[in-house]
Amino acid sequence: MKRLLVCMALCMAAPCSFAAPPNVIVIMADDLGSADLGCYGAKDLHTPHMDALAQRGLRFTQFYAGAPVCSASRACLLTGRYPVRAGVPGNAASQHGQKGGLPPSEITLAEMFKSAGYATAHIGKWHLGYNEEMMPNAQGFDHSFGHMGGCIDNYSHFFYWGGPNVHDLHRNGVEVFEDGHYFPDLMVQEASGFMEKHRADPFFIYFAINMPHYPYQGEARWLEHFKDLPLPRRLYAAFVASLDERIGSLVAKVDELGLRERTIIVFQSDNGHSTEERAHFGGGSAGPYRGAKFSLFEGGIRLPAMISWPGRLPQNETRGQMVHSADWMPTLAELCGVKTPEVKLDGRSLVPVLKSSTAPGPHDALHWQMGDSWAVREGDWKLIINARDTTKGDTGKERVPLFLSNPTADPGEKTNFADQQPELTKHLRQLHDTIYAQP
Repeated sequence: MKRLLVCMALCMAAPCSFAAPPNVIVIMADDLGSADLGCYGAKDLHTPHMDALAQRGLRFTQFYAGAPVCSASRACLLTGRYPVRAGVPGNAASQHGQKGGLPPSEITLAEMFKSAGYATAHIGKWHLGYNEEMMPNAQGFDHSFGHMGGCIDNYSHFFYWGGPNVHDLHRNGVEVFEDGHYFPDLMVQEASGFMEKHRADPFFIYFAINMPHYPYQGEARWLEHFKDLPLPRRLYAAFVASLDERIGSLVAKVDELGLRERTIIVFQSDNGHSTEERAHFGGGSAGPYRGAKFSLFEGGIRLPAMISWPGRLPQNETRGQMVHSADWMPTLAELCGVKTPEVKLDGRSLVPVLKSSTAPGPHDALHWQMGDSWAVREGDWKLIINARDTTKGDTGKERVPLFLSNPTADPGEKTNFADQQPELTKHLRQLHDTIYAQP
């Protein structure tokens, strides 16, 4: 029934302006900090392959994720809708059969591309529902390989962060066992096989790699390489370098198959770096920004992001317009000549921005919500209600009821202008209420 409704909603793909539709690979890193790539200013990390994506494409300097936490951010990317509107306001379950996840009624990127004739694959982390009607094969993916919960040990593939401990590695909904094999390598292997099988067809791959999310399990040679860095930075650095090599292997396979100029590659992090106890209270960096994962300060939601399509999009350029994870759905639809779902999207096509650094940004305002905290940004101003600062770890439980910042003039959000700007604060409150009142 869902597939029929999706097909009715999407109808036929719009005609492409080129001979063959491009392939699409969307790479989502996990808990990668705002400043944790060389191309974003990191001096002590090793990220040549991710930096190369920026060199062969466009890098965004004001890119915002849909949420400062995993599941909500992923729902936003896959649906083009704010997480609250997509039915995933927070994290989904990490145990089979538990409630919570992406409602089957939502239309995903996979369903959009599948209706246009693409082969579709999810590879890596899911964390958008751990029951059959919410798992990847029920959400538009022809092929799925990875873990359904929030994280796993990369060698045993068990979820250990909330009992009972469970083995969590599945291929197309069936539990599989790869004991002792490094999960990021299994991901590259699975993606490579999928691309080989569908090299003559247009394909869409959602490559949701689980790095550098805890547990920090960088390879031994990278741990040795970074041994002089302080803890926990050296653990994080080794894991990021291991991540970078897997991205390099994935792109190398695209090149080996002769598909690079026929393949759009999108990259982003899902939220800021973790400062949880399970992540050694840090390791990542938000650079000049305040906050981290779980926070609506910039460090939780303003993240690395880029898009590369050699021969079709500009290369080695940056874009400073304010853009959002929800924008990928309409952007990729326009680039690929695919019809977007006939539902309300919060994303806007970035194609004019991709073409010109002087094009106006697609959004007058952006909105976020997580639990009892929410934020709205309009122009240079951003209002956070019940602001939480997680910069220094899990202890960031204290809330600031009303925090008005100017991220343009004050990227570190050190000054609270709420008392000085009561009318602006009132306006932003009303703006947020108006947006979320819309269906």
